[in-house]
Amino acid sequence: MKTMLTCLCLCFCLPPACADSLEQVIARVKPSVVGVGSFQKTRTPALSFIGTGFVTGDGLSVLTCSHVIQKLLDSNPSELVGILTGHGDTAQFRSATVVAIDAEHDLALLRLAGEPLPALQLGDAGSVREGQAMAFTGFPLGMLLGLHHVTHRATVSALTPVVMPSENALRLDVKRLAQLQKSPYTVFQLDATAYPGSSGSPLYDPETGLVYGIVNMVYVKGLKESAISTPSGITYAIPGVHMQALLLKKP
Repeated sequence: MKTMLTCLCLCFCLPPACADSLEQVIARVKPSVVGVGSFQKTRTPALSFIGTGFVTGDGLSVLTCSHVIQKLLDSNPSELVGILTGHGDTAQFRSATVVAIDAEHDLALLRLAGEPLPALQLGDAGSVREGQAMAFTGFPLGMLLGLHHVTHRATVSALTPVVMPSENALRLDVKRLAQLQKSPYTVFQLDATAYPGSSGSPLYDPETGLVYGIVNMVYVKGLKESAISTPSGITYAIPGVHMQALLLKKP
């Protein structure tokens, strides 16, 4: 009887078999993570990208950050905006239409034509709790490192208001004051290192691949160049509820 009870206890203590390893999840996620950039035939190189996006919905919707799209549109209006798929030297450009921009939540929705791409599923962002393990995949430093997917582990260190308090009133610029006059919304503060180019990376569960947010900014100590030389390790992500609202606006 003692032997039988021991065996039963061991069986019930086994970990659940439904969760995948991070390696398996990354392999599933990567085909859905794309570079967001532009194409100009007379430029060398003709293809260029400055941020990250990911495919969701029916495989023709791409979510990224609005500041990435705005920078592309401001740099040269004659360039074709779109996404880069593939890996390294096999990168291929697909033009896209900007169908919606949510500047308040730093989100943009692109729409592709043609064949759909593998899509990531959005999870319930309202279920995210402090201390929860996450991962995000994107293209830090953009063209500098090329179209090579990079994955970082992350921990949700806080659920915090989007407007961070300034050290003194003199640092409350027009943009911050405008945000304070609106209803503040909650963002995910992450214990993770992100870089320029990581904006638009999906923040997902490392066991299921469900997307709960989108990486959009880092806390920078000093000048913006220090985001590369001395990263703070504090990154922020917009919760998925705002992405779901934007997806409803697709044509």
